[in-house]
Amino acid sequence: MKDLKMLTDSVIKGEERKTTELVQRAIEEGLPPGKILTEGLIPGMKVVGERMKNYEMYLPEVFLSARVMQAGIDLLQSLNKDKADKIELLAKVVLGTVKGDLHDIGKNLVRMMLTGAGLEVIDLGIDVPPEKFVQVVKEEGPQVLGLSALLTTTMSEMETTIEALAGAGIREKVKVIVGGAPISLQYAQQIGADGYAEDAARAVDVVKDFVKPQ
Repeated sequence: MKDLKMLTDSVIKGEERKTTELVQRAIEEGLPPGKILTEGLIPGMKVVGERMKNYEMYLPEVFLSARVMQAGIDLLQSLNKDKADKIELLAKVVLGTVKGDLHDIGKNLVRMMLTGAGLEVIDLGIDVPPEKFVQVVKEEGPQVLGLSALLTTTMSEMETTIEALAGAGIREKVKVIVGGAPISLQYAQQIGADGYAEDAARAVDVVKDFVKPQ
């Protein structure tokens, strides 16, 4: 495989079988996993993110590309789990839908887009209480914590979680980004969050800005 453009294109088009076949082929040809990730898979999701922001791709297509991207990463990791040339991920992010909220479609898309951008993502799922977020931030030491809410009745849990981080003495150790249908930039600023994103593509931009070398 002379270059990885075919792999990039297969991610953009949402072609799972072709993507996994190309990842397998690249590994067999001796390409480093980091190169396959950063020059083949990640560029595909970067294009998808840009097209999403420009309304050139919509949620069903984005979900498909994100799923294909994840399949490529899973295969890449499984084929290299016992090798020394491990994939170096940019940073670690913890995600979760706040206490009392059972919605996860938006959060799941953010997770897949962040993974597709080369970030390690720990997804705590739905209905996550503040103390759980605090525990995982302490144990995992992520650079970013993402809080999601879809209901106006649960969005206050974001502020409660931020206060819990402060009470545990770890608020300054992690950047907090919030998002979800009822959330606005004004609300994010009001509760003391570090960032806000109105959709998954912009969430990737915000997180990458947080973790880039200063």
